[in-house]
Amino acid sequence: MPYRSEWTEESLSKDQVEALPGITLVEFGADWCPHCRAVQSVLEELLSEREIRHIKVADGKGKPLGRGFGVKLWPNFILLEDGEVREQLARPSESQLRQMLTPRS
Repeated sequence: MPYRSEWTEESLSKDQVEALPGITLVEFGADWCPHCRAVQSVLEELLSEREIRHIKVADGKGKPLGRGFGVKLWPNFILLEDGEVREQLARPSESQLRQMLTPRS
């Protein structure tokens, strides 16, 4: 799945996200958030270079998926590999995001 530009309402539970095979990037945020908007161009660039499932979740108060992953700041990125959290970043810099999404050997 390539980069997703649109925020979607929760459609998966935490258990369903953790059951996904392969590499998944779950992005929590909101379309009105300036910090979320600021990273979109670099995120689109990085995801165009890799085969990573991208789930972009519109987060907010009382939303169980974000709370299940301990999300408190946006944007919040969770990189999972075969359902296991490999890394989680809250409001990352461009270099932190690049490092997170660079393939490891």
